[in-house]
Amino acid sequence: MDEHESGYFTEETSVDVVTNRNKNAENQRLRAVMEVITRKLHEAVKEIEPTDREWMEAILFLTKTGQICDDYRQEFILLSDVLGVSMLVDAIQSRRPSGATENTVLGPFHVGGAPDMAMGSNICLDQKGEPMFVHGCIRDLDGKPLEGVRIDVWQANDEGFYDVQQRGVQPEFNLRGVFKTQSDGRYWFKAIKPRYYPIPDDGPVGQLLGHLGRHPYRPAHFHYLITLDGYDKLTTHIFDPDDRYIHSDAVFGVKQSLMAEFKRKEDAEQAAAHGFDGSVFYDVEYDFVLVKSKTTALTRPAQK
Repeated sequence: MDEHESGYFTEETSVDVVTNRNKNAENQRLRAVMEVITRKLHEAVKEIEPTDREWMEAILFLTKTGQICDDYRQEFILLSDVLGVSMLVDAIQSRRPSGATENTVLGPFHVGGAPDMAMGSNICLDQKGEPMFVHGCIRDLDGKPLEGVRIDVWQANDEGFYDVQQRGVQPEFNLRGVFKTQSDGRYWFKAIKPRYYPIPDDGPVGQLLGHLGRHPYRPAHFHYLITLDGYDKLTTHIFDPDDRYIHSDAVFGVKQSLMAEFKRKEDAEQAAAHGFDGSVFYDVEYDFVLVKSKTTALTRPAQK
């Protein structure tokens, strides 16, 4: 018997006995990760002291969570979201210097292949909802406007649904578009005022939220995926600060720096200039600040 296999399992020695068995793991990162997970899990069990019935309920919950997953739905990601783990991982992996735009979660409704659009185009294809003009500028940390930035945007409709949730009801790629900045770094497009919506709550994660006395709603927001060679990718939202769920986002994605005023305007001349019918529309302005990637900074040639 190898030395790392010795030792008898007791309540006091449980962590050491289990983690020592992993000594011969080929992947040392995996071994280190499993040591932390084992230690924290054993600490939780010792503190909670679950009954056999409670532990079986926990196992059945995880089983049901896996059973509801398919090609279009990932309930484990949803579980990670509502426990704040997704946002914590994102926060750790997306640390940025002061002044840079903060990251937040991608969300489950991003779709590749959204159409490239001319700046100023309307991403609302079915003309439903309250018209909105969205605009701003993309700069670096020094305030320099950035040219050639790819801006992938998407949003829910005025009923709180994305196009992929209503296939056959909404047009394909409704409320989605890709834009690219010119030398002035500015972007602008037409959309509709988004609405709050619930995350999928008809499965075990939704039942868990109900048992915890929590609602499943996300506040109204726009999604942005912003990329430029030589800069860190920015995955973020802008939020309506007046939304009823702004302080209780079910997946903890709201950050104070990402709130942008959704202004209601009544101006027939401005509305016409934007191509809107009538005189009432909403306006939101938000600037983004990108950070040069570390690899770029390291390989940048010395200044002469």
